[in-house]
Amino acid sequence: MRQKIAIDMDEVMADALGKLIRLYEKEFGKSVKQEVLQGHFLEEVIDPDHKHVIREYLFEKDFFQDLEVMPDSQAVIFELSQHYDVYIVTAAMEFPDSLSHKYQWLREHFSFLSWKNFVFCGDKSIIRADYLIDDHPKNLSVFSGEPIIFTSPHNVHETRFRRVNNWQEVAAMFL
Repeated sequence: MRQKIAIDMDEVMADALGKLIRLYEKEFGKSVKQEVLQGHFLEEVIDPDHKHVIREYLFEKDFFQDLEVMPDSQAVIFELSQHYDVYIVTAAMEFPDSLSHKYQWLREHFSFLSWKNFVFCGDKSIIRADYLIDDHPKNLSVFSGEPIIFTSPHNVHETRFRRVNNWQEVAAMFL
């Protein structure tokens, strides 16, 4: 029986943060430097009067439609799918309008995965797999298998979990 790897979508496979930064910089004409993001979420480092716009961007109907693919994720996930049962697990219920766009995005960029391997949920504690690769400690801390944190600026100071910084490190770990 093959082991199961559950993989988060946003900030692991899809660059949601990059799009948020681009939208913010375009709307407000202010640059967001990577070094100020280290250890913080975007809404923690921008003008306090602008915090609400980050959630507004996320609730836009088409926000998740055209996210950039994280470097090397397609090739590594394809290779993982040859040796493991791979499931894409995304907490899409927080943004209900995202469901169809996330599904379409996955079909476009990860067409080698079956629709049966997509899990749209609210609470990831229900996920039963051998591994979970995710950028949010809150999801990893309730996971019953082996949690693996995927580096994103907001989690750089997190030390409770085994860490991967990019998809090449995922490949080295599993392949």
